[in-house]
Amino acid sequence: MPERILSLASYSPLEVYGVNDCHLAQLKDAFPKLKIIARGEVMKIVGSEEDISAFEAMFDKLLHAFDSWGKIDSDLISRILAREDVQRTAKDANGKDSALVYGRNGMVIKPRTANQRKMVQALEKDDMLFAIGPAGTGKTYTAVALAVKALKGREVRKIILTRPAVEAGENLGFLPGDLKDKLDPYLRPLYDALRDMLPSQKLNTYLEDGTIEIAPLAFMRGRTLNGVFAILDEAQNATPNQLKMFLTRMGQGSTFVITGDVTQIDLPPRQKSGLVQSSHILKNIAGISFVYLNENDVVRHKLVTKIIDAYKKENIVKEENGKKEENGITTKTSDSYDNI
Repeated sequence: MPERILSLASYSPLEVYGVNDCHLAQLKDAFPKLKIIARGEVMKIVGSEEDISAFEAMFDKLLHAFDSWGKIDSDLISRILAREDVQRTAKDANGKDSALVYGRNGMVIKPRTANQRKMVQALEKDDMLFAIGPAGTGKTYTAVALAVKALKGREVRKIILTRPAVEAGENLGFLPGDLKDKLDPYLRPLYDALRDMLPSQKLNTYLEDGTIEIAPLAFMRGRTLNGVFAILDEAQNATPNQLKMFLTRMGQGSTFVITGDVTQIDLPPRQKSGLVQSSHILKNIAGISFVYLNENDVVRHKLVTKIIDAYKKENIVKEENGKKEENGITTKTSDSYDNI
């Protein structure tokens, strides 16, 4: 009798089969003529060619839905078995789909502020975007969501996430472990965002096979990045030469997003920030967008907005007194982003 082996290599069997194999039982009930044997990441199907083909088509659709939304439930299985349209969308005020991706457990990840929506709109027309603003405004999170969306939609073949390995008042050399161990704390925000948007096993597979690459900025030198979605995070800590190096890595079919906060520069004194410089040099080039976020875009705790505002007022007082910032530029906050 014909049989087929299906692999769940990049999926969690628990999430696909369900607790106590409840999803698997539902599938077996729907295909009573098939013998379905599931052992970890391998599923063996025995039956007629016609029934096996029907099961494969249904199961492929089920895994595709899981890729999109990060969740499988009995209602979704029932709708797929009934050949219903299983498109789930989060609608905005104009009735359009506002979701960038569906994260783990079906969490809807979408732009939450006006300037985050500007980031999305900018990449619909341009291949390079600078998103500049203070902490907590969702720059990195929105950029990673856009990257995951592009990967799921097969618009790119790979995601590259990078940032300068600059110490924020700490000494990198004194951290324990090898180079990866030393760098991981600096890259943690990128890992956290990815874990919200991709199932754990799928994320691990992507990291292992290089579909998602997370690396320090220095590792980009000499490369040509074709067909990738690349994000440079914490770009305020890249020197002018480093930022130029990264921007000139851009190859065919790629999208680049550069995020940073010019009020939190950790470079040594008198070392200029490449992000500040680039905002002047590149601002009038067609195909490059600049979006400036401010305290109104803060999506963290409400105290973050008050903290940003307090520092803004302090900087205004310093400017009025003619004081200069340590790195040789006058650093401003929200109002400053529109003028850098």
